[in-house]
Amino acid sequence: MNSAVDSILASPIGSAAAYFSVAVLELVVFLSIFEAVTRYKCWDEIRKGNVAVAMATGGKIFGICNVLRFCIESGSSIYESMLWSLVGFVLLMIGYFLFEFVTPFFKIDEEIERDNRAVGLIAMILSISLSYVIGVSVL
Repeated sequence: MNSAVDSILASPIGSAAAYFSVAVLELVVFLSIFEAVTRYKCWDEIRKGNVAVAMATGGKIFGICNVLRFCIESGSSIYESMLWSLVGFVLLMIGYFLFEFVTPFFKIDEEIERDNRAVGLIAMILSISLSYVIGVSVL
């Protein structure tokens, strides 16, 4: 089994398809986890036109994919990339909770749910920025 997978990954097209598949799978799983820990339903709010939620969710999507990009770029195997991107996701989650913790004056989730675009923008920038720091440090 491993030799079949390794031969597929040795091909540029097979490798691209594998990493793409992993990225999509991770996005689905990791965004589902983010959805579970926020007080609002991301996709319901986006459907209603909540720009703050769209910005925060977009930042999370970028952050997750950017961490995986660093893992791929490092030359790690697909298995190592999956493991390191999981570590990166956990660190992104910690960053999200720290953001909530360091703003005791208001609740981040409540403000984003109310379409406070300033908070949504900061949440997006935080996810993107942390993904760069996490990406270069997890390998």
